[in-house]
Amino acid sequence: MSRVAIVTDSASDMPPDVAAAAGIGIVPLVVTFGSETFKAGTELTTDDFWRRMTAPDAPFPTTAASSPGDFKAAYDKAFADGADSIVSIHVAGTLSGTLKAAQIARGMLPDREIHIVDSGSASMGEGLLAELAIESADLGHTAAEVARLLEDRARDIDLYVALDTLEYLKKGGRISGARAAIGTLLSVKPIITIRDGVVETADKPRTTGKARVRVIELLTQRPLERLAILYTPPADGEGFRREVLERLGGSIDPARVSIQPVGASVGPHIGPGCLGGVVLYQR
Repeated sequence: MSRVAIVTDSASDMPPDVAAAAGIGIVPLVVTFGSETFKAGTELTTDDFWRRMTAPDAPFPTTAASSPGDFKAAYDKAFADGADSIVSIHVAGTLSGTLKAAQIARGMLPDREIHIVDSGSASMGEGLLAELAIESADLGHTAAEVARLLEDRARDIDLYVALDTLEYLKKGGRISGARAAIGTLLSVKPIITIRDGVVETADKPRTTGKARVRVIELLTQRPLERLAILYTPPADGEGFRREVLERLGGSIDPARVSIQPVGASVGPHIGPGCLGGVVLYQR
C-alpha cells in the first residue's frame, strides 16, 4: 500500500503536538514584531505570541508566507520518512503567498507526486481538511483521491468569527480603511467569514453578547459533521464551547467539537478578544 503524507501550514492553527500525533506536517509562516522575526509555532508558541501581542506598546506584528525552501525541506523529509506521495493543504491563495510557495516547491521535485490543495479558507478551515486527509489516507486512498475529496468537501466548510474590532484586519491589509472606519463609527462587533477566499462581513451585531449569540446561530444553522471552536485571548473559549454544545443538544459527539486558540499566523489579522469557529457541515 502506498503511503500518503499530509502537510499543511501554520495558518491552519493546528497545535503542533496535535498535528504531530496525527502525522500531519506543518510548515511555519513567519511572524515579525519590530526587528524580531520568528517561525510561527516553532520559534514562537501561541502563548508567547499573545503575550507579545497584548503587551503595552508592543509593535504591531506582521506575517509573511512560508518560503519555497521551507516547503521543499518539509516535502524532502516526508519522502525520506517513507512517503510515496504528498497532499499539501494551505491557506487560501487569495489571502497569502503560502500556496504559491508550495507550488514552487512542488516544481523543484518534478519526479515526485505532490498534490497542492487550496483550502479557500484559513485557520481550522485548513485544519479540518487536514484531519479529513489523514482519515482518507488511512483508509488506503491514493493521494489523488485524497486531494479530490478535500476539494469537494471544502465547499462544506464555513468560518465565522466575531471580532472585537476591524482595526486588525485593516492593519493587515485584509480590508479597506473605509470599511474599518464604518465599523468603528457604528460601534458594531462584526462577524467575519471567508467566501471564495475573500474576507467578508457575515453580520454586524451591536454588542458583544449579541455577536456571541449570532455566531452560535451561524455555526449551527445546518447539521454538523465536526466543529472547531476558535478564540483569541482573553476571550473565554471554553465557556463558548459549552454554549455551542448546549445549543446542539447532543446532536454531535463532543469529541468532534475541538477547541484551540488562534495562533501567530492568523492572530495578527483579527486581534484579541475574538470568538468563533470553523464548521464542516454534513452532506
